[in-house]
Amino acid sequence: MTGRSPDRSLRVPFNKPSFAGKELQYIEDAVRSGHISGDGKYTERCQAVLEAWYQGSKVLLTTSCTDALEMAALLLDLRPGDEIIVPSFTFVSTVNAFVLSGARPRFVDIRPDTLNLDEGQVERHLTSRTKAIVPVHYAGVGCAMDRIMETARRHGIAVVEDNAHGLFGICAGKPLGMFGALAALSFHETKNVICGEGGAIVINDRRLVERAEVVRAKGTNRSRFDRGEVAKYEWIDSGSSFLPSDILAAFLLAQLEAKDRIQAKRRGLWDAYRRSLAGWAQEHGVGLPTVPEQCEQAYHMFYLLLPSPAHRDGLKAYLGSRGCLSVFHYSPLHVSPMGRQFGGREGDCPVAEDVSRRLLRLPFYTGMTDEEQAVVLDAVLEYAWG
Repeated sequence: MTGRSPDRSLRVPFNKPSFAGKELQYIEDAVRSGHISGDGKYTERCQAVLEAWYQGSKVLLTTSCTDALEMAALLLDLRPGDEIIVPSFTFVSTVNAFVLSGARPRFVDIRPDTLNLDEGQVERHLTSRTKAIVPVHYAGVGCAMDRIMETARRHGIAVVEDNAHGLFGICAGKPLGMFGALAALSFHETKNVICGEGGAIVINDRRLVERAEVVRAKGTNRSRFDRGEVAKYEWIDSGSSFLPSDILAAFLLAQLEAKDRIQAKRRGLWDAYRRSLAGWAQEHGVGLPTVPEQCEQAYHMFYLLLPSPAHRDGLKAYLGSRGCLSVFHYSPLHVSPMGRQFGGREGDCPVAEDVSRRLLRLPFYTGMTDEEQAVVLDAVLEYAWG
């Protein structure tokens, strides 16, 4: 037990979006300014904050992390028959963005500790058609990027980081999202810094910046026109409408300005889970998140790896009976109906297959109160093991 007496009638959601302070003020200002479509002043201010974090790399806001990944596929000129390396244990957008360009995914298993792409298995999946490696920083804990980047350089392959979980995380002294040529960020309401739906593409390879602006603006040179660099804007390349409304950017700016406070709160919640459950986990053979020494995690989520699927399902049901919503996470993509169309088979990624059956995510959100967390902790610690 936690030693506290939480309100047992309190219901704890899995996620709850929260205000940082100035969201409504900024949204009203954006509307009154007369510009609420893409690339307004709030978009520019958000991008400036993110570019400062990424030490001068170009950042462009997008309508989602999915769109940022789709932009990456366009910028890499992927064609039918090209291949990408991707972990099987990830969200479908990580793969879909490249499949839309005609590329075929080659699914790689994950490490049993961090649940990240197993860097030791990447090389044997490479072929002459491989055009990109797409590591995913699961739970905001950095992949083994030194080895991944070395493999990519040796074979002349681009790296695109899916950093949906990892904004403000660091690996080997470098921000997650700053290793590859490109990276994608998410501001979905379940992330640390949010605007409901939203994302960004980080462009570390300066050679791709000008074309990224074109691709993002429906294939036009609108950005150069707006800066007065050309007399008119024209259709010059393929692209799509990836610009978010400045209303979303207004909400996001308030969150970004409060990032230190948000991260501190989430770190406190994560540490409380870890501290309170350490002994219980050791007693019952439950795995807790692993953060390698060289990583500073982003405090995106807290999960448990139960000893068996039956234990996972039992604990989930018990938490639900106590008013606490816990959730599974990814089903391995290689054995999904679509993944099987790309040759995926049961047993190809055994760690991902095993983890997906045993992992349980606990409620975790910035506005979570001590009392709400106490309800969750007491329920976990009271669960009767069969």
